[in-house]
Amino acid sequence: MKQFGELFQTADWKTEKHVPAIECERTVKAGEFFPVKITLGKEIAHPNTTDHHIRWISVYFHPDGEKFPHQIGHFEFTAHGESTEGPDKSSIYTHHEVGFSMRTSNPGTIYATSLCNIHGLWQADVEIKVS
Repeated sequence: MKQFGELFQTADWKTEKHVPAIECERTVKAGEFFPVKITLGKEIAHPNTTDHHIRWISVYFHPDGEKFPHQIGHFEFTAHGESTEGPDKSSIYTHHEVGFSMRTSNPGTIYATSLCNIHGLWQADVEIKVS
């Protein structure tokens, strides 16, 4: 049996539309808020249709030297064109992009995970230094 972590796929977001792209400063000031933006399909567009879409993005921060990561947020996307008239008949669609601000006094790693309803779980990470 596979461990849960083994179910996540990784790749370069520049060549794979399912990988979260994490945009933020790599060196931040201790205790000061900094913006983080996470998107999917930054270089290669990911579909957002009733049949093929991103359901959610979750974000974690794992400070260096600590045992466990902290969940920063979980963002669900629930409008993919479905309608009582049929698939892709609605005028309402969400886009798989999230933004937030966070602060830390410790360096560590931001992890972003996403779920495509067809192609499964994906992850990406970036190291954050603190000055």
